[in-house]
Parts: sequence; structure tokens; C-alpha cells
Amino acid sequence: MAIDSLVNHQVRLAQRPVGAPTRENWTFTSEPVQEPASGGVLIKTLSLSLDPAMRGWMNDAKSYIPPVGIGEVMRAGGVGKVIASQNPKFAIGDLVSAGLGVQEYLLVAEDQIKRNGVFKINPQLGSISQWLNVLGMPGMTGYFGLLDIGQPKPGETVVVSGAAGAVGQTVGQLARIKGCRVVGIAGGRAKCDWVVNELGFDACIDYKAGNVKAALKEHCPKGVDIYFDNVGGDILDDVLARLARGARIIICGAISQYNNTTPVQGPKNYLSLLVNRARMEGMVVFDYADRFPVAVAELSGYLKDGRMRSREDVVQGLDTFPEALVKLFTGGNFGKLVLQVADA
Repeated sequence: MAIDSLVNHQVRLAQRPVGAPTRENWTFTSEPVQEPASGGVLIKTLSLSLDPAMRGWMNDAKSYIPPVGIGEVMRAGGVGKVIASQNPKFAIGDLVSAGLGVQEYLLVAEDQIKRNGVFKINPQLGSISQWLNVLGMPGMTGYFGLLDIGQPKPGETVVVSGAAGAVGQTVGQLARIKGCRVVGIAGGRAKCDWVVNELGFDACIDYKAGNVKAALKEHCPKGVDIYFDNVGGDILDDVLARLARGARIIICGAISQYNNTTPVQGPKNYLSLLVNRARMEGMVVFDYADRFPVAVAELSGYLKDGRMRSREDVVQGLDTFPEALVKLFTGGNFGKLVLQVADA
């Protein structure tokens, strides 16, 4: 099919949400697809990564990355296929990871290739959905957050919230590989059973079923050495109350707080950091970009030898984006949430 006959369907931010985003926050637009200029590439979007961080990118507030502007294509990472190239580093048919945005095609000029994070991926190391999960940003987040900040030692107890989600599943399995005892926190019996029976966690607490603080006391009798926090709120406070001496807390996200219309709930039990000589540190995965190949090499090896597994929740179609995104904040997804836009 000729490039000039293609139409790029896009999802743009129409207004900033108050509380949970709805379909009214988006506009669906289209524009013609153009051939790449010298040094550029044209990428067809195959699958997009839907992540809790996207909610923060919609707010007009200071953060680690500028907010998405009103009228701009919604920011999203994904995997695509090169369908036209004027760059010797990329051939037609190459699979690439890139900041594609929520749209069907991305035209990238030569001087924007690095800024858009365009790099070739090896499909032999993992499936497209795994390149958005264990081998993608969630996996990189879990890898560097746990190993660089958490610095796990064999025999330590690691607790991870959002255990059945994209980051959580990598953190828990990696901690087990490193010789730690792992306790997950997830919502629902099915998710908890999966992380224990399929991923090998030692235990999993269903926060929807009862008292998290009491369950932490049961499953972490010697305290929590490392806590990887994806949710914030009350669960963070419950874990703070169970810290071991010298504990490390990695602040990755606070999904329980993202749709608040009131100020973010801060930790009430923070003095536990003082009592237990513990530390709490935030992490942003982009800071480790130059080391991603090291993490991909190690994690893909674990996938290949069976020490790691992954689960992706794949939703079909660009038009389902508004409703699919909300699943992240209601617990409606089971595994890494992926939006499939086109077949490979």
C-alpha cells in the first residue's frame, strides 16, 4: 500500500481530567501519513504500553517530565514496525521500541530518533507484549529499582504492592532469583493465587479481603527489609509499621492517589524510618536508560530458562483506549496492560 494513501488515526488530550479520566477527556483525530525525509523513518504502531504514569502526564503540574499539552497526541511507549526508512540504521520490517504516542503511525525525523527513544528490538528475546512488560519500561523499573535502590541480600524479606501488575511481577520474581523471601500485595484472590502458584512468591496478601497490617505481621514476622511501593496511601503506611532495621523503601508510584480530587495522602508512619534507620527513595526509570541493555540481557535470560514468567492483559483497538486506560485504576487489568493497535 502506498504511504500517501494511509491515514493516521490519533487520540489527543482534549481537556485535563478531574478525578478519573473519561472518554470526554479525549478527541479522536486523523491526518494523512507522509513519507520520511532523509535520515527519517516511518513506524506503524503495533502495540502500546498503558501505564499508571500516564495519568500524571495528563496533569498540568511540575514533574519529572513535561505534561502532555492540550491538543497533543497522548504520550505512550510502544512497539512498532518500520514501514519506510531513509536511515541506514533502520530497515523496512525492523521491529522497534519507541515513544509512539496513541496513534497508528509515527513519522520520526533523523534528529528526533534519539529523543523518541527509537531502537531496534530482538523478537527472539521475547514477544512484542513482553517487550512492553519484562523487557520494557516496567521491567526496567523493577530491575533498577530493586537492584540499585533496594540492594537485596539473600534471605531478606521483600514486599511488593501491585504484585500482579507490570512492575510488581518483575520485582517479585527477580527478588526470588536473588535469594529473597517475597510477599506480594494484590487485589483479589485470583491475582494472589497467580503470583504465588505461577510466579513463585512465598505469600500474597489480598488487600481487598481483610486487614493488610495483620497479614504483614503474619507473613513478615521479622519485619520488611525492602518494600517496593507501587500504590502509596494506606498500604504504604501499613508497611512502614512493619519495617526491619535498615529497611529500604523504593517509591515507584502511588496508583491509589492518582485520581484524587483532594491532596495526595502522605505517609503517617514516616517516623518508622527514624526508629529503624531506614530510608525511602524515589526512582524514575528514565535515569537508567543507558543501562537498559544490561537489564534486557539478564531478564531475557530468565525468561528463556523459565525462571521468569510474564502475563499481559491485551486490549484490542485504538478506539478502546479511554476505557482501557481506566482499568489501571480500578484493578480491572490482570497483568501488564497492553493496547494492541495492529497485527505484526
